[in-house]
Amino acid sequence: MTAAIHARELTYAWPNKPALLDVRDFRIERGERVFLRGPSGSGKSTLLGLLGGVLEPDSGHIELAGTDITPLSASARDRFRGDHLGFIFQMFNLIPYLGVLDNVVLPARFSAARAARVPNGDLEGEARRLLDALGLGARDIASRPVTELSIGQQQRVAAARALLGKPEIIIADEPTSSLDADARTDFLNLLMRECGTQGATLLFVSHDLALGGLFDRTVQLAQINRALEVAA
Repeated sequence: MTAAIHARELTYAWPNKPALLDVRDFRIERGERVFLRGPSGSGKSTLLGLLGGVLEPDSGHIELAGTDITPLSASARDRFRGDHLGFIFQMFNLIPYLGVLDNVVLPARFSAARAARVPNGDLEGEARRLLDALGLGARDIASRPVTELSIGQQQRVAAARALLGKPEIIIADEPTSSLDADARTDFLNLLMRECGTQGATLLFVSHDLALGGLFDRTVQLAQINRALEVAA
């Protein structure tokens, strides 16, 4: 079966700097939930930028859901990312002048493929379902400005936005760093349940090793990044 994510002989360095990433082979199967751990500054976010097609590698190949995105143009990578990937960022990146519901349906406004995967084309109905599944079912939540929400509520809105339109791959970059332990566990359980419902692959990146037991597999960045061995 084709992997959800497969990076081969992947290298990347910032200009005039030694290699930050040198990944011989990193593979995540479809439907797998993987926890990627590494200390701050180890290249976790850079690896996500490469896997998401935001950055171009110096060499190597990245296949996402069976498509090699490496030779694609920047605009083609943007389209592919919008159609097939959902991102949950550390700072959530919600649009402050939009309400909760408009933030959640945003991916479908930019991707016809995501919109087409929404049952019956009912974007608002699916957004409300996701909010409810992620613990934001209060009637007034959907109409509130995101700036009025707590950090934990904003995090769940960001997750609902990432999941809208059933992207094959969800990538989460330290989204629980500002939450206490109980809130982190609750959020992850809800996120994993919804990923399972949609059949989405989850790559979750954090420095917090305590979260690893909730995932199918834990990968230490030092295990796959040969550049860290050279730096050591």
